[in-house]
This record gives sequence, C-alpha cells and structure tokens, in this order.
Amino acid sequence: MKDAVLQFVSSQLGVSVILAAVVIAVMLGAAAYCIYFERKIAAWIQDRHGPNRVGPWGLLQLVADGLKFVFKEDVVPGHVDKVLFIAAPAIMVIVALVAFAAIPWGGQLQLGGHIVDIQVASPNIGLLYILGASSLSVYGVVLGGWASNSKYSFYGGIRATAQMLSYEIPLGVCILVVVLTMGTLRLESITLSQTGYWAGGWIPQWNVFLHPIAFVVMFIAVLAEANRTPFDLAEAEQELVGGYHTEYSALKFGMFFLAEYAHMMTAGAFISVLFLGGWHLPFWSLTQADATQWYSVIAKIAVVCAKICGFIFVMMWLRWTLPRFRFDQLMRLCWKSLIPLTLCLLVLTTGLVYLGKHRDPVWALGGNAVVLLIVLVVASMKRTTITGRQRNMSPIGASLNQLRPPVTEPGG
Repeated sequence: MKDAVLQFVSSQLGVSVILAAVVIAVMLGAAAYCIYFERKIAAWIQDRHGPNRVGPWGLLQLVADGLKFVFKEDVVPGHVDKVLFIAAPAIMVIVALVAFAAIPWGGQLQLGGHIVDIQVASPNIGLLYILGASSLSVYGVVLGGWASNSKYSFYGGIRATAQMLSYEIPLGVCILVVVLTMGTLRLESITLSQTGYWAGGWIPQWNVFLHPIAFVVMFIAVLAEANRTPFDLAEAEQELVGGYHTEYSALKFGMFFLAEYAHMMTAGAFISVLFLGGWHLPFWSLTQADATQWYSVIAKIAVVCAKICGFIFVMMWLRWTLPRFRFDQLMRLCWKSLIPLTLCLLVLTTGLVYLGKHRDPVWALGGNAVVLLIVLVVASMKRTTITGRQRNMSPIGASLNQLRPPVTEPGG
C-alpha cells in the first residue's frame, strides 16, 4: 500500500492532483487577503491607516469580513429566478478557479528517477484553454443581471457583458501576436522559448522586449475583463446603483468579489507566462530551464508568485489613481483605438514571420515604434471633441433659448 501511494505521488498524475489542490487552496486564501491589501494600498495612497484593529497590523480583518458575509442575512428577493440567481456567483468563482490549470508554475522536477511537469495539465492548446475558460465568466455576469429581474441589474449586466466581449477582441489579437512569434500554443513551450538571452547574454528573450505595445494593450484588456478601475462600469454606483449584483447580499455577494480577485491572479500569471518569461528570472541559476531540483522548483514558483503580486499591486494602484471612464469613452477606447492598434501589430508580426525576423528584437522593436508613430499621427489629425452629448443635438445655448418663455413688452 505504501509503495502504491509513493508511486502515485511521484507520477505525473499524482503531482498534478496535489498541485491542483494546493493552488486552489492558495488562491482562495490569497483572494481573501487581496481584500485586505486592497484596503491597505488604498489607505497608503490616501494617507490613512486602513485596517489595523483586528489582529496584529489588521491581518485578521479578512476573518472579520468573512464572518460578516457568512452571518449577514441572505436575502433572496421573491421576484428573482432562484436557480439562475444562485448559479451566477458560483459560475464566476468556478470559472476563475479552473482557468489556472494550464499555467506552468515551476518548470520540471526530477522525481523518482524521472521528470514531471509542475503543471496541472499540459494540453496542446493550453493557451486557448485559459482564454476560453476565462471568457466563460461573462455567463455569470449575464445570469446575475438577468435572474435578478431588476432593471438596474439588467442594465448593469448588459453593460458589463458588452464591455467584456468588446475587450476580448484586442486581448485575443495580442495573444495571436505571441502565438505567431512563438509558433506554439503550449504555455510551457512559450516559457522555455523565453529563457535565452540577447545582446551577449544581457537581455532576456522575453516577449515584452519584442512587442511592448501588445504587453500594454493586453494589460489594459485584462483590466476591462476583470471589471477593474477605470473599467468598473459594472459597479458604477452613480449610474446603476450596484450593477449586475445589485440584488445580491451576504455570501453570494462576497463570491463575486472572490471571483474578481481570483481572476486577477490568473490573469497576472497568464501575462507573466506570455510576456515576462513565466518562472524564468535572468541571472538566477535556480530559475533556468535545466534546473530540476526540488529547491529550484520552489524558486521558480516564488518567481511566478512575485510577478503575480506585482500585477495585482499595479491593478490596485490604478484603482485609486485613475477616475472611472464613462461607458461611451470605454467603448470608444476599445473599438476606435485598441482594436485598430492590435490589428496593426498583428499585420506587423505576420510580416516579420514571413521575413523570418519575428525573433529579432531590432526588427520587432522597430516595427512597434513605426506602428506607434502611425497611431500617434492619425490620432493627432483627429481633433474631435469628446463629450457626453450626441453629435446631432443642438447646442446647449439653443436648447435653453427654446425652453425659455417668450418675453412680452408691457402693454403689448
């Protein structure tokens, strides 16, 4: 029996099962602590203390918040579709927790005389798996707004759905740029391809140094996909009360926040693998491709986690720095700016692949500079004033004159 257990644990299936359980447990705990750090970062930016009463340095504040969600009255309005109303937050959490399966967390490990991958699953289409699993979160938003049978929730769900579907286009095009450059859909292969060096061993072959514009655009699209500021139109209280989760309370309301932070972690890991080398860190021997010892695997996992924490910090930093976009500004940014920009990058990458220069940093960076210059020239030629009024409406002064009653002369 003992030999059978050891054989299972040292096999690829056993490693995948153990890794899946550990990652899910860590993500659930980290998502809870993300709420704490969100409040601490907000306090740091706003020059105040933040949570500091419950436990040392306020570290047990998340326990208090969790108990509050559990013991608050769980109100289910009588006019809702109860099955879909309960399923919506569950779909959001499940989708956020299964998307991590194809992420390469720690390279390879020599275990029991053979090599195993520190990865839950290694499908040939791992990149498409994460993209497809993440896109399923839109169903939770749609069902949450529809099942509430409330006009505010419905409007919030429609706007959030339009936002998420729109920003999936530039997100997908940026991924296509990486796929054309790397020539594979396997995330572990994309990571291995970035472990080399340019310029005599000084610059890592990370994709961010080949296509920095695609990196920035993908990060912006991820903010919109995760409903983070300045793209949190789903929670525009001044317009929609609370968005698609207006009718939710107690633990179901907390599940939406849990899914948001879990999605942020998965997105940070995904961008790290595509553009920042995943578990690779330059000039650290423990994070090189040929390091397969157990302590090197721990070092690689730590590198991935550090990159994820960096992305989450930037997302929280932006929330308390930038104002929220109006919905027309949000959609205009996507359809009139990001989509044309990413299509230009896709054409550039296709041309570089045809010329065999897609892994040449000089050609790639030069092409990115040309694309950025073209975009800036085109943008400077369009000096249309962006306002919240429709273009076919009469000027504000004329509208006021029409509403003002006519003045009659005395004795007229």
